[in-house]
Amino acid sequence: MKIQQLLKNMAMPIIAPAMLIMAASCSHEPSATQKYDWQSYSKDPVIEHKVDSLLSIMSLDEKIGQMSQFAGQGAVTGPKIDDHFKGYLKKGEVGSMFNVFGAKGLRKIQEEAIKNSPHHIPILFAADVIHGYKTIFPMPLGEAASWDLGMMYKTARIAAEEASSTGISWTFAPMVDIGRDARWGRNMEGAGEDAYLGSLIAEARVKGFQGITTYKDFTKPNTILACTKHFAAYGATESGREYNTVDISDRTLRETYFPTYHATVKAGVATFMTSFNEIAGVPSTGSKYLYTDVLRKEWGFTGMVVTDYTAINELVAHGFAADLKEAGMKSANAGIDMDMNGEVFVKNLHALVKEGKVSEKTINRAAARILELKFMLGLFQDPFRYMDEAREKATVGKPEFRKVARKAAAASMVLLKNKNNVLPLQKNVAKRVALIGPMIKERRSLNGEWAIRGDRKESVTLYEGLTAKYKGTKVKFTYAKGCDLLNKEGHKGFAAALRAARNADVILFAGGEDFNWSGEAACRTNIQLPAPQVDLLKALKKLHKPIVMVTLNGRPLDLSWEDANLDGIVEAWYPGTEAGNAVADIISGDVNPAAKITMTFPRNVGQVPIYYNRKNTGRPLDEKHWADYKSSYIDSPNSPLYPFGYGLSYTSFQYSNLKLDQKSFTKDGQIKVSVDVKNTGKYDGQEIVQMYIRDIAASVTRPVKELKGFHKIALKKGETKTVHFTINKKTIEFLGLDAKTLVAEPGKFDLWVAKSAGDNSLHTQFSYQ
Repeated sequence: MKIQQLLKNMAMPIIAPAMLIMAASCSHEPSATQKYDWQSYSKDPVIEHKVDSLLSIMSLDEKIGQMSQFAGQGAVTGPKIDDHFKGYLKKGEVGSMFNVFGAKGLRKIQEEAIKNSPHHIPILFAADVIHGYKTIFPMPLGEAASWDLGMMYKTARIAAEEASSTGISWTFAPMVDIGRDARWGRNMEGAGEDAYLGSLIAEARVKGFQGITTYKDFTKPNTILACTKHFAAYGATESGREYNTVDISDRTLRETYFPTYHATVKAGVATFMTSFNEIAGVPSTGSKYLYTDVLRKEWGFTGMVVTDYTAINELVAHGFAADLKEAGMKSANAGIDMDMNGEVFVKNLHALVKEGKVSEKTINRAAARILELKFMLGLFQDPFRYMDEAREKATVGKPEFRKVARKAAAASMVLLKNKNNVLPLQKNVAKRVALIGPMIKERRSLNGEWAIRGDRKESVTLYEGLTAKYKGTKVKFTYAKGCDLLNKEGHKGFAAALRAARNADVILFAGGEDFNWSGEAACRTNIQLPAPQVDLLKALKKLHKPIVMVTLNGRPLDLSWEDANLDGIVEAWYPGTEAGNAVADIISGDVNPAAKITMTFPRNVGQVPIYYNRKNTGRPLDEKHWADYKSSYIDSPNSPLYPFGYGLSYTSFQYSNLKLDQKSFTKDGQIKVSVDVKNTGKYDGQEIVQMYIRDIAASVTRPVKELKGFHKIALKKGETKTVHFTINKKTIEFLGLDAKTLVAEPGKFDLWVAKSAGDNSLHTQFSYQ
């Protein structure tokens, strides 16, 4: 049904709002003439006047309704609130909905919203489109391991294409929280431990979802609003436990955790989401410091802020508010614009305004921010522009999208070990390969968490991918499951697995975590492989056959035993829809692995949290010359199992000839760095060349290493390329003693160009004067 026809059928005439919108469209007055005190995201005076004109005829309850979001019947990530959605919809007091899917169904809800709203205001539909909508790409932590910003932009763009065709115009992504603790389940949703790399990835994903450099591109129906989450420092929760407390210094907050969020503001992100944790005794959702002082005043963010699921309600459990009414007051006054599924605003704000505890000016600002997004998306012009059943059918799950998913999945897989070049398993070499393990034929876990509308039954298993890849070749497979993924069968399948393995030349074991073991509310104190999988590997080890392990999991694992005892290890993460085909591409060598981890793998859970850019101590340990009374463990090295930036290839790379065009520079100068990288192996390949620096002595202690640049290059076998970096004042800046002002202090600096944060082989120094 066309909007014009729908409007004709409505009992309530829309002449007044239609005329005010038309009148506003003709106006190009500057924003200084705004009637209401709010800062525009679009910076478009036409849209600003449309918003002001609509606000002027809306009731207080209508405005509060815009500030209320309700959940449908999709995934529930918190305590379920009494379902009064239909009642609010009939009163025109629903601003947004999420977890409702499909163009046809969303159209019906939108028709109801427009019909019942006194001023026919459309609903904004949202969903957790994290790493794909129907076509599922590798989980974000895996995709980050590709260090391929262009690819990450592209996969976000495809996710937006699919989601927008079904009626979704807003995603709750990207998650940009820095993660340093492998126990935390939501590491899978982020980009790892480094703020520099994380900021670049965050920017790429925002621009991919929004498809923009300026807001005007929101007029295209294949763009969706992005949402930066979770502000702030959600990845720093104590003991790696979901929803837990965070207590860190403002310096750490600003140096380590703020940069990724700030990067999305600079990239033009339209919305922000609150975090569940408290910081220094104040829950984020009630923090004026975060949302008014930092986000809006310091960084100039002018978009909209939504809470996480029932986060306002949880201010009571935190002990920050005595009841829901006080929780609503504190969150609204902190700068929160929309309440996700909590019904706190819609039930309490009217009374709070009448009592003078929340100003109507605050309500107007919040409603204005929400209405502006709806105008920008073109929803007032055509509320159904995102609900195109024909486009949905033609777009969702397109074959070309699956090709990108396969490429992205292979690009995310990290070769952690390859003793005696056990990989690749070449198709022209006769080998009997035993396929063993719970992940060989596993299908439901391959998409990982937040698979949204991805059909788990459609994901390609490893067995399917491998048998298709090697069909008609000299490689022959046998299969035995050996053990189950959820530890219900114990050792029942061991005998069959050992029989299959005895006649094999190579054992290919696939194991890992059930997808429900990572994601929201999925934290672990044991980050090893489940015991039956390790027991099975130990039994297979006794056969004295080469063993290659493919792990599919959502976090860095303690693979210490596996690293010491197995011949090959491929970290495949949760690869998505094309999982099995991508694994087969890597195992066969049709794709040479090039990914490098963006989150440190510990030797054991006792090292956590562990990260490369740590601070030194007054008694640093030199592990080559161990001594008592140093900062160390008595039962483990300090060093990780696999450091940040680590990953192998089927070929080998030699770094040499590190040069600086000068040894020092001043504030207006720079140093040009160059290094030769040669492919010295037997395969063409890609290498991620990384540059790290250390400020040796400063007014504020600096990390032992900081990533300051990288290049991903392709090299033919035998080829050499010269890689260039630039060091300038910005490269060496840090937050000074006030923890706010960037400073660059004279002094000496270490510099490494390296294969990982643990590679110290190519080192020099420079100075700043």
